[in-house]
Amino acid sequence: MTTAFLDCARQHGFAGEVGLRICALDGTELYALNATRTFPSASTIKVPLLVQALQEAQAGRLDLSERVTLDASDHVPGSGVLHELGPGLQPTWLDVLTLMVIVSDNTATNLVIEHLGAEAVNAWLERGGWSSTRLIGKLQLPREQQNEAQRRGECNHTSAHDQVDLLLRLVGGSLLEPAHTDLALSILQRQQLRDIIGRRVPRDLHGEPLYRLASKSGELTGVHHDVGVLYTPRPLVIALLSQGGQDPSEHPENRDILALADALWPLLAELGQTGPVGDI
Repeated sequence: MTTAFLDCARQHGFAGEVGLRICALDGTELYALNATRTFPSASTIKVPLLVQALQEAQAGRLDLSERVTLDASDHVPGSGVLHELGPGLQPTWLDVLTLMVIVSDNTATNLVIEHLGAEAVNAWLERGGWSSTRLIGKLQLPREQQNEAQRRGECNHTSAHDQVDLLLRLVGGSLLEPAHTDLALSILQRQQLRDIIGRRVPRDLHGEPLYRLASKSGELTGVHHDVGVLYTPRPLVIALLSQGGQDPSEHPENRDILALADALWPLLAELGQTGPVGDI
């Protein structure tokens, strides 16, 4: 069974490498393929950043209602909307965290990294046992602003194992108290980029998805990831990481994304049909 997903992805035309882990909410591992292999994290690094920031809010060290003034120097390219807006905008920290996830805003992400501190983020990851996940530095910086590791070509990285473990602990309530757990899942549920896990979820007659999804995708050239909690009848925690895709285009109909989505959904449909209906 461990190669069934990859065989299906190959049949759909995906030629790259994949790391995949799927667990039930009780932690039972239902499927794993290269789960401990590290991949460039792309925007999935924003999941641990969200959780750590909400821990800071829970501890009273981050006021989610406080406003942050954006300078022109904060703008970085790539995904998101803040770099398209003028300097002087003052979103709250809750706005920043929300934008970081739901539209994968890189400018917002760098504000979070600046506030938390890269060293503190990595220490937090180590304490949590997520040893395959590391933040090398801020996103989309021009070369002259990159740190030495980034100039050497190092990048933020993670594994399917770590991503699933983090989400399992988030949903299970061991990382945040209930109100902040609900907030984290609410933000993840509102993500607008649902390229892989959410792409083939069946819909009702009104076009609404039959199953709720709290997720975060990530993309670089040749790199396509999606991690999340899918509330099928037996809820599933999923991390699909990939690299080596051959379609360099950046649009929802990217051939590698379609191949991964088409291979993943039959597996999710099979694994998600046992047990009680879950709820967020």
